[in-house]
Amino acid sequence: NLPLAYSSANLHGLVDVAERIKVAIETQEGSVEGLMDKVPVGTKKGGRLLQPPTPIIRGGNWPTLEIKKTTLEDLSAADAGDEYEEEEAAPVADTAGAAVWEDDFAAGDADADAGLGGAADDFDMGGDDDMGWGDDLDDLGDDFGDDTPKAAPVDEMAGLNEISDDAGFQMPAAGRPPAGCWAANSSHAADHMAAGGASSAMQLLHRQIAASDFSVLKGSMLGCYLGSTVSLPGIPGSGSIVVPLMRNDASGHPGNDSLPRTSLNLRTLVTGIRQGYRFFQTGKFNDAKNAFTEVMAQIPLTAAENKNEASEMKEMLGICREYITAIRIKGAMAEAGADPVRSTELAALFTHCDLQPVHKLLALRSAMGTSFKHKNYIVAASFARRLLELPDMRSAKNADLRTKATKVLQKSEQMARNEHTLNYNENAAFVIDCKDFVPIYIGEENVKCSYSGSSYKGSEMKGHVDLTDGFCTIGVETIGLVTGK
Repeated sequence: NLPLAYSSANLHGLVDVAERIKVAIETQEGSVEGLMDKVPVGTKKGGRLLQPPTPIIRGGNWPTLEIKKTTLEDLSAADAGDEYEEEEAAPVADTAGAAVWEDDFAAGDADADAGLGGAADDFDMGGDDDMGWGDDLDDLGDDFGDDTPKAAPVDEMAGLNEISDDAGFQMPAAGRPPAGCWAANSSHAADHMAAGGASSAMQLLHRQIAASDFSVLKGSMLGCYLGSTVSLPGIPGSGSIVVPLMRNDASGHPGNDSLPRTSLNLRTLVTGIRQGYRFFQTGKFNDAKNAFTEVMAQIPLTAAENKNEASEMKEMLGICREYITAIRIKGAMAEAGADPVRSTELAALFTHCDLQPVHKLLALRSAMGTSFKHKNYIVAASFARRLLELPDMRSAKNADLRTKATKVLQKSEQMARNEHTLNYNENAAFVIDCKDFVPIYIGEENVKCSYSGSSYKGSEMKGHVDLTDGFCTIGVETIGLVTGK
């Protein structure tokens, strides 16, 4: 487009180029008249000369390191000095050598009486032909081949081995990358994942808590990796700068003892627990189960800062286990609604889950109503007593419930019988089988999950994935949850 090229050349002050383009336009029977009138010069819509950004780093302000001369430069300077000394020393030795030595010996004779003792004897040249220096040549023999002596070759690199460590520039020792320090300084899976070591992180989880299905942990593991660094954009035309984030740099850079800052912390776990509480309180049991399951998947990849946080994390693990088990029992109760025996047993087990007091109240109220409806008065009276003993029952908002529980207790004590035979003994200590939801009394065979602590009756579930957390193997004895480095 010659008219556009002509306008651009004139706009940027390229007069010679504009003249050549003008000749080309007129050769093609064109005209340049009025072309520049269409260009809005001096306004925002006008053309601008595009130039690359000015570099920030130039040759003048580049940081320099003061270094000494290299080894080869030192050797070259030494060789030049030796040649100069040989050229200057030759005429001096021919003309004034004798005088110099005579003066020295004369001075030595003058100083002999001053206490130098036998110093003159050390300089006695003797009267032999070899001047006392011939002993070193006795073993050389007489046959030297060529009469003309040849100069020995000079090895210019011979002095390299004799140079000390501080003779020249030494490259500083290379430091360790942050990712290498993170993996070496910690045995926590989150730190290995932050360093990009997914394989070593999964091996640690498998050894510590018998994790086997990592699809549940995928989100938490990716969060650890992506949250350990931050990307800072550079100037136009340059790449971004990746900066590692460390959690132990409050008092200065930790150097090789650095540990990564991960995206999961105790506050994240507390938020998930509270969300699960709200869903459970409002009867959204599926949402509550998902919230507690997510927290269980985040706990193995959360690093505790101190012992208090470690204790809180283990307590949260137990809370998640109890609530997930309670929600699963609640679902089984809905399926067994037509069976009075099974529904009463499940309602009784539901009250043995370690829930918050406000949620325990709801569980006892439900179990009391179910037992009383199916004429199991003994267990109904037990649930009514436990309900009346709760501190929340003294509040005014629970006055109606307190009245109903008192009436159920009086009626149950009058009837004092169970209509059905139940697999439930409230006076014996037991744990809940998390598969079949039956009591496991003391002395009965059972297997447990080393991470969640869920129990299973017998050995049938050994080697299977835990039904509570969904990613650990049952029946494998391990060290358990690791909360810190």
